[in-house]
Amino acid sequence: MFMLRRLRRHYSTVLSSTPLTSKEKTRSALNLLKTETNPERILEICRAASLTPASHLDRIVFSLAVSKLSGANHFDGIRQYLEELKTRPDLRNERFLSHAIVLYGQANMLDHALRTFTHMEDELNVPRSVKSLNALLFASLLAKNYKEVTRIYLEFPKIYAIQPNVDTYNLVIKAFAESGSSSSVYSVLAEMDRNNVKPNATTLCNSLEGFYREEKFDEVGKLLKLMEENYRLYPGLSTYNVRIHSLCKLKRSSEAKALSEGMICRGIKPNLVSYSHLIHGFCREGNLEEAKRLFRDMKKRGYLPNADVYFTLVHFLCQGGDFEYALEICKESMAKGWVPNFTTMKKLVDGLVGASKIDDAKELIKQIKEKFAANSEKWDEIEAGLPQE
Repeated sequence: MFMLRRLRRHYSTVLSSTPLTSKEKTRSALNLLKTETNPERILEICRAASLTPASHLDRIVFSLAVSKLSGANHFDGIRQYLEELKTRPDLRNERFLSHAIVLYGQANMLDHALRTFTHMEDELNVPRSVKSLNALLFASLLAKNYKEVTRIYLEFPKIYAIQPNVDTYNLVIKAFAESGSSSSVYSVLAEMDRNNVKPNATTLCNSLEGFYREEKFDEVGKLLKLMEENYRLYPGLSTYNVRIHSLCKLKRSSEAKALSEGMICRGIKPNLVSYSHLIHGFCREGNLEEAKRLFRDMKKRGYLPNADVYFTLVHFLCQGGDFEYALEICKESMAKGWVPNFTTMKKLVDGLVGASKIDDAKELIKQIKEKFAANSEKWDEIEAGLPQE
């Protein structure tokens, strides 16, 4: 704890002067950013870490920093930092500028994303390509500016002499799907045909998400048939998972389960994602017995539940009053180092107390305090208020 406080007082010194590898610097920055709320110190941490989008871990830090800064309405800080990075010789390339465009989109600063794209060649002498075009489309998608996605798609390839690729079309289809214009998918597919660009699994998944969102179930079958007959593109696991998830979101989990069984019959095994969608779907519909059965089945088949599966079950089991099984699942989750949020745990403790399981409630609080220091004072108060036997 002392070391963490020391690091917070000396961001630049620790990250810039200490003999750390670039990966160690990034990990240190990531740990610091998780709890930092001061915008200026967030920027200090990022500058000291000398981040680059060439590293996946660095991209995570970039994204976290921009999320925190935009959440604090520190948009000028985002602009200053990204514009400052453009002056670094090692970042004067399309890869970084494309990432900067995406970060501007994440912060809903689309005007700066557009300016970065349009001024790449004349100000920074970096040629544009389909990579930066796709970054701009993705930035518009992140900003949920679907009109801008359409405008860029229709105008920019001609203005800047850029040939769209399959990723370009997939981003446009996703925008149509999210904006309630899924029928426009067919015009994009026609454009892909004219440009000899073959659809892929992402094309199919993005299109299906749109049709399900608008509950156009006839179009789902029509599209699947079209993809098989015209492109020899057959549904795989990712396609089935999109369909399962979409049906579960529509509270049609029984249909999703039937679809998963049909998938198995076709020789495609469900995975953790498949089970996670189904368990969450049945929980949301109040069918906790089916959710529990699926949980047992996934473990029997060798799939290890992740934290989200555990948290979902504990939350909904508490909501449904099944505190005994919720406790069992919670203990299993905590043994793996995953603890549900305070609200869920408080509901579980209250439920155990209400069921006269005072000892179980006390033992649970003890385990929480031993393993997780967060909210320990709140738990002390709750423990002090428990009935004394």
